[in-house]
Amino acid sequence: MATDRKPIVLDKELEVYRSVMETPKEFRNGFTWVAVAGAFFCGLLMMPGSIYLSLMTGGGIAAAWVTLIIFSEVSRRAMRTLSRQELVILLMVAGAMAGGGPIGDLVWRQYFVRSDAVRDIGLLGRFPGWYAPQPNSDAITDRTLLHSAWLVPIVLMLFMHVVGTVKHYTLSYFFFRLTSDVERLPFPFAGISAQGSMALAESGERKTTWKWRMFSFGAVLGLAYGTVQVGVPLVTGALLTKPIMIIPLPWWDATTLTERLLPATPTGLVIDLGLFIVGMVIPFWAVMGQAAAMLLTLVMNPLLHHMGVLTRWQPGMETIATTFNNSIDFWMSFGLGVMGGIAVISIIQTVRDLVKKARELKKRRQEEAGLAARRENIWETPAGRGDFSPRIAVMLYGLCALVVIKLCQMLVPSFPLYFLFGFTFLYTPLLSYLNARLIGICGQHVGIPFVREAAFILSGYKGVEIWLAPIPIDEMGSGASNFRVKELTGTNFWSHLKAQGLIIPLSFILSFLFWGFIWKSGAIPSEMYPFVQKMWDLRAKQTVLMYSATLDMEGAKPLFFEALHPKVMAGSFSFTLVAFAVMSALHIPIMAIYGFVQTVGGMPHAFVSIVIGALVGRFYFQRRFGQKRILEVVPVISAGYGTGIGLIALLGVALNLIVSAVSAAPF
Repeated sequence: MATDRKPIVLDKELEVYRSVMETPKEFRNGFTWVAVAGAFFCGLLMMPGSIYLSLMTGGGIAAAWVTLIIFSEVSRRAMRTLSRQELVILLMVAGAMAGGGPIGDLVWRQYFVRSDAVRDIGLLGRFPGWYAPQPNSDAITDRTLLHSAWLVPIVLMLFMHVVGTVKHYTLSYFFFRLTSDVERLPFPFAGISAQGSMALAESGERKTTWKWRMFSFGAVLGLAYGTVQVGVPLVTGALLTKPIMIIPLPWWDATTLTERLLPATPTGLVIDLGLFIVGMVIPFWAVMGQAAAMLLTLVMNPLLHHMGVLTRWQPGMETIATTFNNSIDFWMSFGLGVMGGIAVISIIQTVRDLVKKARELKKRRQEEAGLAARRENIWETPAGRGDFSPRIAVMLYGLCALVVIKLCQMLVPSFPLYFLFGFTFLYTPLLSYLNARLIGICGQHVGIPFVREAAFILSGYKGVEIWLAPIPIDEMGSGASNFRVKELTGTNFWSHLKAQGLIIPLSFILSFLFWGFIWKSGAIPSEMYPFVQKMWDLRAKQTVLMYSATLDMEGAKPLFFEALHPKVMAGSFSFTLVAFAVMSALHIPIMAIYGFVQTVGGMPHAFVSIVIGALVGRFYFQRRFGQKRILEVVPVISAGYGTGIGLIALLGVALNLIVSAVSAAPF
């Protein structure tokens, strides 16, 4: 197996990221009893904290790092040092278990099927039983998952989770072999991910003392800031009727304060020290592209309002209402055009690079000996990494895909079958390969807009069921980067697969228990959960906007088609092509180009802290300590910060669970 790589992209910004790590020559099993114990530990103790934090702030906790610290310290005191591979798999398992699990989607559904957005468009009570119970069902009014009305949605979700995992693993592996082993793309950000995963892997060595110092420093920052940000709301929410928030969550909304100067413009600030830290390690030019897009958006919104384009906005609207109405008037169409432009650019670049790479491979095979040629044959199985035959991967994907097609046909029998086959065997593989190459070259990915929506509309299907069915349209190119991360850490691929076999059932069981208890304890969303109280409303409105495309509105124009403006789409498509060409001619880094075109029109609330962090990191810390050194240190500080936040959240959650249990007791 080849370990030397010949990148095809020569970009100074990316060269730094490519050089962070080198491919090891030895691969070991990382799935041991340590990973099993870590999964139970993190699932039982960390998952409830992650759920609470996601409902309050939209973020999570670094529960995986807490688990990693505890297990590495216990093992070291037991005179056993955990291997790098064990720590990598432990980090993966703990992170998956701490994410909240899949049952959270069912809690979203109970809100969505009875939301104001659904009621306003006339869909109340029209959702199928395999998606969610009816709004007046005891399963929803009593806030319980232990009801027969939830049985079919849960079984369907579990089935699709298992089948989807097999599909994703097999197709991602195939494209990893193609893009990494055959085409030898650099995967610049895989090194950063691997470096962060192994920040504590050598904790017993004297040379890594700096990692513990930086991790501890980040943890202290997290403890201090987390006490104010989430600790106070959690404690006061458990003891009072309404939580006290010293720092506004999920953001400080300034839209109504700036509406005279910036009409029809959502403004605000996410006050989060973690975003500042993250900004220092995100590629600088990507952040600068996003900053330029934010400034352009702040200028465009008032101009569009004065030009009579943003007509739905009214004074007094806050961020959510302003964002949604602006999307109908302009930004949804603008975004579709931008995504179309990026897709065209990406396809052109991919075809160009494929032709160039094919010529290089042909020439190399003519010049080199047979061994080098065999190493670049995708159908050969390298030894030592835990590889398996790509032919088996393709066959397993095809088998699972056929099962999903049959299931969709049963749920929505009137939807044309040829669309399902086209999604499964044409669109998904092509898009996944395109994204695997883009991630391998520059760390970016692209989605071709409006494919699923256009198929639903062109099919002539009427109803809401098609939007809810597990239509087999996926993007699996990002999984190729995950395999590259495992390769860089020297972790046998089978370790990852065995870990998935543990995560799937355990996360379902624990997720069911914790989400069921939290939902039973209080309504979701509510004032106790400010993030979902705001964002679920916006999400429901945007979802209903899409669903209206296939609804029979009895002669009225569906809201979806009111939001489609062909001239705006054509203009933004052209704008994207021109902007990309101009920026390329000026030799602006490619990450700045993608950051700009993908961010324009978005909400600026979270980007302000990221931009400040990027500027401070670039012009102070990197000049003082060096760019590569900062890229090594800041991920460790960020992990420590997340750990500190997580510890505070866990204490607050424990108090909430105790109060809820006591208040529900019959004595």
